[in-house]
Amino acid sequence: MEKINLMNDYNITAHPQILEAIIDATGKRFVGYGTDEETVAAVAAVRQLVGKPDADVHFLAGGTQTNLTAIGAFLRPHEAVISPASSHIYMHETGAIEASGHKIVNFLTPDGKADADSVRAIVLGHDNEHMVKPKLLFISQATELGTVYTRAELASLREVCDEYGLYLYIDGARLANALLSSYCDFSLEYIAEVADAFYIGGTKNGLLFGEALVIVNPSLRSDFRYMMKQRGGLLAKGFLLGIQFRVLLEDGLYIEQARHANDMANKLREGLLAAGISFFVHNDTNQVFLLAPTEKMPLLEERVSFERWGPEENGFVPIRFVTSWATTAEEIESVLELF
Repeated sequence: MEKINLMNDYNITAHPQILEAIIDATGKRFVGYGTDEETVAAVAAVRQLVGKPDADVHFLAGGTQTNLTAIGAFLRPHEAVISPASSHIYMHETGAIEASGHKIVNFLTPDGKADADSVRAIVLGHDNEHMVKPKLLFISQATELGTVYTRAELASLREVCDEYGLYLYIDGARLANALLSSYCDFSLEYIAEVADAFYIGGTKNGLLFGEALVIVNPSLRSDFRYMMKQRGGLLAKGFLLGIQFRVLLEDGLYIEQARHANDMANKLREGLLAAGISFFVHNDTNQVFLLAPTEKMPLLEERVSFERWGPEENGFVPIRFVTSWATTAEEIESVLELF
């Protein structure tokens, strides 16, 4: 019996419409490095989606590469990043940002969200040239714990960034899932208003690979393609990114696929709740954080791929299930039968 894969939301090639579009392009000749007509069309689609006709849009292969390239381009050598301790750049990118010379100053947060008071305390605690200078606030929407910033929370972060001259950069690997959360009271247009730069995730939303970086702040745009090239992000076959994002956005897949992933996660939550299972993080995006009874773990590990989120304690193991555009209702029902 094949294991049900709920390890992550990028465990299958790509949505059939994406693959068909690439196949349809077989035999066509394109100019390189993202200067082709497919990429031009994808850039136009992103600008329209976020309501910023003059925004710089760049396509990169993955989230870590996007974060590394963007933060490296935006900051001077002595400047640092502020982020929650659970953030992707701090926990899951092998020190990429710090290897480039920029320190990450982090703080603990129970729900994965940054807050204005924590940001302010860090800025005020770095008040002279013997320390790094905080210059950029990194947040994820949705967060690494699947929680979602509200419009008011984003506005509060924008306010504190303006107060201390910080850039606000948003990792949007699961931005589509956040947009479909019941906590969402904002739009992509608002994200583009509040952030200096952000990216629209494709890798975790049905593409083979790819993220669309949107640089809103004009002061951050200069020479960005030079930075992409230096960091290995300027793909010779950039048209493959252009094709994928054009289809993702023009055909409505960006929202459709995220809606399905969230729906499957909510179906899973409802079933787990009915089975008496508790959650250690509460959200309604496509990551499900639960406390699995220790006695259930051998069967779960035999039948399902998932991630342990910590050690066993008091008879329970914290684990994470992640649903995707390809997760089926039948798979969810099979998982629930194990509880």
